[in-house]
Formats: sequence, C-alpha cells, structure tokens
Amino acid sequence: MAASTTTPPLYFPTAIDLAVFDEAGPRPQFLVDSEKLKVIVAGLESGQEIPVHPETLAVYTFLAGSGVMTVDDQAFAITAGAVVVAPPGAARGLRADDRLIFLAAKSGL
Repeated sequence: MAASTTTPPLYFPTAIDLAVFDEAGPRPQFLVDSEKLKVIVAGLESGQEIPVHPETLAVYTFLAGSGVMTVDDQAFAITAGAVVVAPPGAARGLRADDRLIFLAAKSGL
C-alpha cells in the first residue's frame, strides 16, 4: 500500500491532557475537523451534561472519570476505557458523575 502524501499522520501521545474544562459546559478540542471525519477530545465537570440530541455515526472512547451515556432508550454506565458506538440518527446524551474526559470520532457523512 502506498503512503499518503496529502496529509501527514497525526500523533497525540497524551490526548487526555488536551481536554478543557469550563463551568459553562464542554469545550471540545478538535483533533481532526474535516468534511468526512471529526475527532474531538472533551471534558465535563462532575454534574455537567450534554443534552440528548440526534447525531451521525459516532464512536466515544472514555479516557477518565465516570458517568452515564444514553443512546436512544439505553443507558450505559461509563468508566475509563469504555467505548460506546452510537449508530447514525440515534439520540445520545452524556452526564458526568465525576470529572469525565472522552474522545469522540464522528462521521461527517
């Protein structure tokens, strides 16, 4: 397979350190922001929420903390290391029980 010459690879050795916390709510930090793919790192303080909303296909990887993620009518207890795959169009939301850091990759299609 030939190497891509259009975009260099990206490497984030400590992506967890990129999370920004704000009393006003999540402030996602984009690692990739293209038409086809968006990848963010975000942090939530204890008690903060991301309201339930529909979205494209997305994969959430939880790096630190704990909380509850809902996808449609299912609720998942979240701890560091958990991965949730939300299908296209599924309504999803997130509540932090303590300081929570996650990475989300979303299809732009």
